[in-house]
Amino acid sequence: MSATCSTNVPAEIVFFDLETTVPNKTGQRFHVLEFGAIVVCPRKLEELESFCTLIRPGDLSAVGLKSGRTDGITRPAVAEAPLFREVADRIFKILDGRIWAGHNIQRFDCVRIKESFADINMPAPVPIGIIDSLGVLTEKFGRRAGNMKMATLASYFGLGQQKHRSLEDVRMNLEVLKHCATVLFLESSLPPNAMNGKWQSIPNVTTRSRSLLQSENRGKSICREETTSRKSPPSTSAANQRAVPYAKESIGKMTARVKNVICNGDLLKHTRSLIR
Repeated sequence: MSATCSTNVPAEIVFFDLETTVPNKTGQRFHVLEFGAIVVCPRKLEELESFCTLIRPGDLSAVGLKSGRTDGITRPAVAEAPLFREVADRIFKILDGRIWAGHNIQRFDCVRIKESFADINMPAPVPIGIIDSLGVLTEKFGRRAGNMKMATLASYFGLGQQKHRSLEDVRMNLEVLKHCATVLFLESSLPPNAMNGKWQSIPNVTTRSRSLLQSENRGKSICREETTSRKSPPSTSAANQRAVPYAKESIGKMTARVKNVICNGDLLKHTRSLIR
């Protein structure tokens, strides 16, 4: 444990990811080659626990001798790894009774977990809720990054390249969610047309005038305010005009300010979707 979570918070979230073989013939199945997970406190989004292991499939010939990816998993890499049944208890312990989170886990990872436990005649772990970041981000963030692949989203936010290794990918998944939440939080605070590159006057927004501030500095009590407007920076053409609501700080710095917003907002609303 690297941190602790107080008792008066929702259930812990476990982000997990599987690396598997890719069937190249009809009738072939997926074989789990790696499991990685981090347990996260939903209040502070701090990592509490992590676990990762390579897994040797029953049919070792299903794993390629080489991988097309730089850090891909090869047959020699898993030749001495434990079988799934040898790590099943540890995987069950980290998953069961928690909120599951991951990218496209409902259609892929959850299915593979059920299959793997069924193969060894052992009851599968059960989540109390699921956060599938693919569905959440498609609905809330949209395809502004180009597509909804984790590699594309990570590149969009400058988080580096996806490793396609379980533990690295789940940590990247969490960072992508933080960055998306930050952008959505900032956008929700802007005027309706701001993100269209058209800053308009906001008649009801007021600020203290310079004379008021000067009077207060002299110890005088003056109550006078004046309305102001906000405008976007000038540009050479309307097509290039773009609002920059947070140019003075990087998204990474702003992320720290809204970590708790994720826990109290839309993110945890998705935890009521249970595996049937």
